[in-house]
Amino acid sequence: MSATTPGTTPYYYVPAHSHHPVMASIGLFMVILGASQWINGHEWGKYSLFVGLVWWLTVLWNWFCEARRESEGGLYSTKIDISYRWSMSWFIFSEVMFFGAFFTALWWARAHSVPALGSLDNAILWPDFKAVWPSIAAGVTAAPAGLVEPFQTVGPFWLPTINTALLLTSGVTLTIAHHALREDHRSKCIQFMWITVILGFIFLCVQGYEYFHLYTELNLKLNSGIYGSTFYMLTGFHGFHVFVGMLMLFFITIRLMKGDFTAARHFGFEGAAWYWHFVDVVWLGLYILVYWM
Repeated sequence: MSATTPGTTPYYYVPAHSHHPVMASIGLFMVILGASQWINGHEWGKYSLFVGLVWWLTVLWNWFCEARRESEGGLYSTKIDISYRWSMSWFIFSEVMFFGAFFTALWWARAHSVPALGSLDNAILWPDFKAVWPSIAAGVTAAPAGLVEPFQTVGPFWLPTINTALLLTSGVTLTIAHHALREDHRSKCIQFMWITVILGFIFLCVQGYEYFHLYTELNLKLNSGIYGSTFYMLTGFHGFHVFVGMLMLFFITIRLMKGDFTAARHFGFEGAAWYWHFVDVVWLGLYILVYWM
């Protein structure tokens, strides 16, 4: 399997046959089946969804623990490190395309769809339509028949600006932790990692409060025309990515406390850091294009 001799790191480690992919697929199948049936009114669907989630997360936990044992056991060579770096790079690239599609949807709605609906060609169908952005009341953008309840738009002050400061600060603390690890200052690294995790958690709390405020006081909902759908699509998916990134950093911090990673070999740390910095950059785009423009 792997080209190695006893007591040495293999040139390229090839793990033995594993049941984890099949088990993870079963869990995901239960999640998708349960979600689809629950949406269509079948009560048993929610039980399938929750059981599938627990199943899937348990498989991932065991799978990652096995990968950790392989890494800390010295089975991963430079070739494996390179493959992990390429894998993480392509994963982040796919996330760039993911958010790129959503940003394009926002741009297309503003620059093409709304102006086209307000053109002379559609004046006969919707004579009272006003092709302006953002839509703030029924009959303005996307709802000439009054199907969308009146709502208020969102500005950058103050919650979005506070969250921007939180994420930018977390990027700084994560960079400090990375440099501390490279200099073999483990305690300093752990301290700044905990600060980063806490800042990410506070960001999610602030965003949750913001959503509550928007829904109850501004009446801004997912069905509030193209403005509401693009707003929640972009900020909601970004919030989910912050949650995933916070979990990654949390488990990396736990591993640091257990003695994992060295100053020379710590790509698990770096991969999570890449992801977190990507999340920071996406938020800056959101902050400017969604809240300011």
